[in-house]
Amino acid sequence: MPSPFPGMNPYLERDETWHDFHERFLPLAAELLTPQIRPNFIAKLDENVYIHELPSSTTLRAPSFVQVPVAIDEQRETFVEIRDRQTRELITVVELLSPSNKRTGPDREQYLAKRRRLFASWVNLVEIDLLRAGPRLPLEDLPACDYYVLVSRHDERPQAGLWPIHLRERLPLIPIPLRAPHADACLDLQQMLHRLYDAAAYEDYLYTGEPEPPLPPGDATWARSFVPAR
Repeated sequence: MPSPFPGMNPYLERDETWHDFHERFLPLAAELLTPQIRPNFIAKLDENVYIHELPSSTTLRAPSFVQVPVAIDEQRETFVEIRDRQTRELITVVELLSPSNKRTGPDREQYLAKRRRLFASWVNLVEIDLLRAGPRLPLEDLPACDYYVLVSRHDERPQAGLWPIHLRERLPLIPIPLRAPHADACLDLQQMLHRLYDAAAYEDYLYTGEPEPPLPPGDATWARSFVPAR
């Protein structure tokens, strides 16, 4: 069964669901891109790795010296890379943003550093933000919107394609640039969402609470009208 919403399903943005959705979305993107880009390119999955040192309860008193283990939390988030089949040259990166990419802190700074490296390279970047929470990443002239897609082609920088998306709108079909003379591939984000919603059986547990972050009153009433009867 497809998602009942005409566009993005705001209940998918909840913390307890988002990581699962994110980690299903990128493999599906690679699967859908592969038949479009063969035989000249390949779609592969890779991971952004974020390392967090957890607080320690160990108390040290000078001049004592002891060796203690450091508690580490390692967070991995998938992205898609398209490479030239012959040379393995990186052609395009497809990112679906997560809360850690947007919240102020070291994870955001690490992602922004990667983003700057890509902008300074010959690599195309497709950046998909389907989260209302968190400050937007730096983008000039982004109008008020709930979500967006950025398509930055290396040969058109500093200009880029931008798709502002509102909650009640259908998610777009977006181009995935390759390398001339090859035509763009494409991803239909709405159809991807419907397919994942069905495959993950989100309907069975998604609607036990309210969307996060909370919707404005008018949108909250509108959203509740789509929630399936329990």
